[in-house]
Amino acid sequence: MLLRASGEHDEVEHDFDAIVAARGNAESVPDAGLLSDFADAAIDGNAARLWATRERVLEALGSAALTDTAATVAIFNAVVKVADATGIPIEDYKIEPTLDLRAELGIDEFGQAHS
Repeated sequence: MLLRASGEHDEVEHDFDAIVAARGNAESVPDAGLLSDFADAAIDGNAARLWATRERVLEALGSAALTDTAATVAIFNAVVKVADATGIPIEDYKIEPTLDLRAELGIDEFGQAHS
């Protein structure tokens, strides 16, 4: 939802299939493959992979981008864990505006969506 809203604000249409599949769309999300690799490494628990990917981000994008990327991954990871752990359902006012996005990403197919 946040990425879609920011894209609408900036008049950029993101290819969510490419983002989810870590293929990336160079025009829509620069360095999407590298950023996806970092996000995956940050949550998979393999310290060596995280270290190597962190170095790749630092070399390619610089220290400010590494900090922003790490902070973004951390907050999204935290928000998802809190929502999952507490079983927070989607708010009524978000159901209609997110129908297309949830269908596009297959979110409603997650087991927790049926609880």
